[in-house]
Amino acid sequence: MNKERVLEKQKLFESISQAQLGYFPTPIYKVNKISEELGVELYLKRDDITGPSVFGGNKIRKLEFLLGDAIDKGSSYIITHGATQSNHAMQTATACNKLGLNCILYLLALVSPDMANLKSNLLLDKVLGAETNIIELEGGMTEAEGEKIAHEKAKERIKELESEGKFCYEIPVGGSTPVGTLGFIKGLLELYIQLEENHVGDIDYLFVTAGSGGTLAGILAGISLLDSDTNVIGIAASPKGEEYKERVVGLANDALKLLGVNETISRDSVKVDTNYVGEGYEIPTEEASNAIKYFARKEGIILDPVYTGKAMSGLIDYVKSGIIPQGSKVVFWHTGGGTGLFAEKEIVGNVYD
Repeated sequence: MNKERVLEKQKLFESISQAQLGYFPTPIYKVNKISEELGVELYLKRDDITGPSVFGGNKIRKLEFLLGDAIDKGSSYIITHGATQSNHAMQTATACNKLGLNCILYLLALVSPDMANLKSNLLLDKVLGAETNIIELEGGMTEAEGEKIAHEKAKERIKELESEGKFCYEIPVGGSTPVGTLGFIKGLLELYIQLEENHVGDIDYLFVTAGSGGTLAGILAGISLLDSDTNVIGIAASPKGEEYKERVVGLANDALKLLGVNETISRDSVKVDTNYVGEGYEIPTEEASNAIKYFARKEGIILDPVYTGKAMSGLIDYVKSGIIPQGSKVVFWHTGGGTGLFAEKEIVGNVYD
């Protein structure tokens, strides 16, 4: 990929508001021992160390654009959603503090927390001082019903604040909006400059966790913008229906419109593998636990049980089963979430032996 071409595409972002939150570019490097064992050139894009705190992660890329937009609109209160151990929610609280904004969280208790002994991201939310509202799934309530309650409560809180003359900006789960998706188009351009500067050359495969959709959408939009032949594989962290691909396409194409370009992605370009989800979101798998231990013990790199552990278990299986040919160049986008290893035991999985 020609570096000058990538730099030219970066100019598309010059007129778009962006808060300064992360430490970019995040590192990319080859994991040598595992590359040798697997028979591929495996590189990690280290968005787990995005900043601004030691508990960084990929959502900061989205939040730079989302909170830039919020500030432009005169908002002083940021409302967002997620599970109690949401990386996005914790990073939103971090970003709001850095920018002098007020943060309100509505968190669904998929695993009921012990409020007398808070753990992981929920503990950090409290340390950061975010207004934290927890919705318990009581009496057989489904996740969808819990989410509906969370949004109703958020709507009431926004109405209350706006009656006091305060402006609010609501961000959906994972920060997955067209504005948030811009963060990963820019991130993909950043990656390709690094590949050129480090003399890696063109890569054959790029693996990333498929969650709320914005990260995958941004990467695919960036691939389209550069007319790259790289195969992008999203490994799902939770069950996905056919409508998920339409959501990813919509996010990608709407984000490209914000950049003022005519590029689009098609549904056929969205490759999402749900074979590594296991029993569901925040429910660990044996394969993910093994991937976590493998990377920790071979390379000293920490993955998490909810997202990157499952995604890496998929990548390893693709190599071992021959779907990825020997000698291929592969990038794994490490989206962070290591705090998940300090969450409730139901989330952590078997990472001890």
